[in-house]
This record gives sequence, C-alpha cells and structure tokens, in this order.
Amino acid sequence: MKFCKTYQEYMQNQDKQFPGVGFKKLKKILKRCRRDVQSQKQRDGAAAPLSRCPDHCPVCDGTFFPSLLKEMSEVVGSFNERAQKLLELHLASGLRKYFIWFKSKLRGSHLALIEEGNDLVTYAMINATAIRKILKKYDKVHYSKQGQAFRLQAQSMHIEILKSPWLCELMAFHINLRESKDGTTAVKGFFDECSLKFDGSKPTLSCSLFDSIRLDIDLTCPICLDTVFDPVSLTCGHIFCYMCACSAASVTIVDDLKAADRKAKCPLCREEGVYEGAIHLEELNLLLSRSCKEYWVQRTQRERVERMKQVKEHWDSQCRAFSGI
Repeated sequence: MKFCKTYQEYMQNQDKQFPGVGFKKLKKILKRCRRDVQSQKQRDGAAAPLSRCPDHCPVCDGTFFPSLLKEMSEVVGSFNERAQKLLELHLASGLRKYFIWFKSKLRGSHLALIEEGNDLVTYAMINATAIRKILKKYDKVHYSKQGQAFRLQAQSMHIEILKSPWLCELMAFHINLRESKDGTTAVKGFFDECSLKFDGSKPTLSCSLFDSIRLDIDLTCPICLDTVFDPVSLTCGHIFCYMCACSAASVTIVDDLKAADRKAKCPLCREEGVYEGAIHLEELNLLLSRSCKEYWVQRTQRERVERMKQVKEHWDSQCRAFSGI
C-alpha cells in the first residue's frame, strides 16, 4: 500500500478530527506544477519536456510552502497539547490527581495512559514521515534543496515535531512506565527499542521509531558538562540543568526563567527569547533520578546549598528594599 493511502486511512480512522498534513493535496500541487512546465515548453517549441520544474517555482512556492507551514504548525500544536495533558495526568498526585482523572476521559488505569501514549507517538511519527516524504518529493521535482532548507526553517520556528520536548518526555514516560509494576505487561509496542544509555559518562536517550526514524537525545548539559539535573528544555529545543539555565539567563531560582530578559540568548544556538517558554522535563527528571541514584544524591546536596544561598540573598535584598536601606 502506498504511503499516501496509508496516511489518509490513518487520519480518517481517528476518533477525533486532529489536524494533519494535506499530503494528497500537496502532491497534486507538485503534479500541477510539472504539467504547467511541460505545457509551457511545448508552447515554446522546446524539445521533449523534462519531468522537473525550475528552482524557486512560483506555481509551487506560492501555495506549497505556505500550506505546509500552516499544517505543520497545527500538527505540532495539537501533539504538544495532547502530550502535555497526558503527562500531567501521569505525574499528578493527591487530590489533584483524582480531580484530573475525573475531568479526563482517560479513566481507570495505566493501560489507558499507555494507549493514549501509543496514539500520540503514532500520530507524531506518521505526520513526521508525511512531511519528510513530501519535502523529498518537492526536491525531486524541482531538482533543488529547497525542501531541506524549508525543514531547517521549520526547526528554527519550533514546528518540527521530532524536535518537540514533549516527544522527549514521552520517551522518558515510556521507560518510567515500563520499569514500574503497572506498566510491565502492558507497555509493549509503545516505543521500539527505547532506552536510556550511558556511553562512559555520557547519557543518551535513544529510540527507534516509525519508518526507520531514530532519535538520539544527548542528556549532557552543555554548561556544566554533567548529566542534566532538574532538566529544562528551552523553546529552541536545547536541554540544560535548571540552575545552569538560570545562570545563563542571569536570573535566580527565585525569579525563575520567566523573569529572564527577552534578549537573553541560548548558550548554544544564540537564539533570543528562549527562556520564557522553557519546559520542565519532569518525566525525564524522574527517569534520571532512578537511573543515576548516586550522582543524583550528590548533585541534590550540592545544589541544595546553592539554592539556599540564592533564597537567602533574595530575601535579604527584599528586606533591605522594604526597610529603605
């Protein structure tokens, strides 16, 4: 079965109408572009028409990329929202947990969480594959690298689904459930060969996904060069220790990353305004705390001292300001 048909059937069989990529529509745009170029060559009396149209083709570029950009944004937005709700449900405790369970349709057991996780990963992977295939088709038709350039642009705009921090959280969520008593028997098929690996002292979250897609996420903090502790993902997608990120943003833990200057840059990619929307990777934090117990104890003790120091300095400054000193 061709991928286009597989994709159409998958999207039609969804319980809800989730946004997707107009794969069939985009293929028609490329075909129309090719036909227009061929007819133009025939009118001009050219030799046998080529099966490719020119680079920077106005027929395609005027509709193809704007349409794909809008659809990618909707797909990533839907995926992030659903993943956030799922993980919030898993991590909730006490009365809040029962309240969320009551409001959610995922009532009952961890099996419901796993099934929703399965659906989310399948949704992400099949849409990522559709985007990859249609951009490859664009480059083939145009004999160009515009598709690759567009993909890089999408990453810089944070609408590349494979770069979503919530996908990283789902991977950690899977391993956490697999290692828990509740998820031992029911977790099969969620991720294929998903694991936390340590190459020497370098931790990596690795996973083989749909259509030979493989993700390897480096979990070494680029600032302290240790395994990320209390990890946060900036909006650019780079992962740091929370305190390292605060230090890079020139804020204290009391102020939080939301207080960072909008012009503050990511230490790696130098993109501005990446701190305000930073995401705490709670599932990843839980996974690492279980996998690196000795390191976690040492790092916790070390950071406790620094955190208490920052809190004390903050309240001292507040008291001085209140007293007018």
